[in-house]
Amino acid sequence: MNGYSHLPTRALIAFEAAARLDSFKAAAVELNVTPAAVSHQIKILEQDLRCALFQRMHRRVELTEKGAYLLVAVQGGLDQLSQAVDQLKSHRSRNAVTIHSTTAVSSLWLTPRLAEFWKSNADISVSQMVSDTDRNVSSSDLSIHYGDMSKEKAACTRLFNDKIAALASPEFAEKHPVKRVADLASVPLIQLRMAENHWTTWEQWAEMLGYSGPLKMSHFVNNYVIALQAARDGMGAVLGWEGLTADLISSGKLVRLLPDAMPSPLDFYVARHNHDTGQVDRVIKWLAKSM
Repeated sequence: MNGYSHLPTRALIAFEAAARLDSFKAAAVELNVTPAAVSHQIKILEQDLRCALFQRMHRRVELTEKGAYLLVAVQGGLDQLSQAVDQLKSHRSRNAVTIHSTTAVSSLWLTPRLAEFWKSNADISVSQMVSDTDRNVSSSDLSIHYGDMSKEKAACTRLFNDKIAALASPEFAEKHPVKRVADLASVPLIQLRMAENHWTTWEQWAEMLGYSGPLKMSHFVNNYVIALQAARDGMGAVLGWEGLTADLISSGKLVRLLPDAMPSPLDFYVARHNHDTGQVDRVIKWLAKSM
């Protein structure tokens, strides 16, 4: 049983329509059901969540604060589904290559390079499928990962190995001067925790540099872009992969806390899930040369 089997899908669809249209009746017309059916689905959802999602007026409904919070999440999920469907249709009908990557890899590494790719490969349309989980990754032509290539069943090409350094905002670095790795024991650290990815941890980084003592983990996040933003906001130090953070460092938004940098224990690589097109070959070769 998958992790989404508990979601009341029909109730969420009825909720989104009613919230968007401010009316159970209008939602019923859109969904081609009765207003009573819409009302029933929303009552099921409210009972499940143990909170009111709507304020019932005479001829309309208004979202409660919790209802508004849920609407943002539901519409965001539906938007992602719609984009994925559009991308897959585009891939099927056009000369397109789809690439799956995490938010961090897409925003910090892949997207800035695609403009350069299109200058010399205008005949290939590249679509991105951005997700911080590995679910349905094989539905794309290619996927970019940080990890151990030997564990990947798909055909893999190494993109680059990186160096990892301790980074922070200039203000944070001035406030928390450190001279050696052991000094980080008293510095607030931002740790990335993602169940389906194998990002190097602070403990691993420090141990590779000869320190195995305690560290001060102050903030845990599950998205690397958010981790970098938290570091820029002065919330703590963050591990920085040079290939992903080069622009932030060159612009001065983040600086090294220490000169030490550890060679990354894992590689960034591209996995191939589609073996049928020459366009995929061209994208792989270009990606491998782009570092």
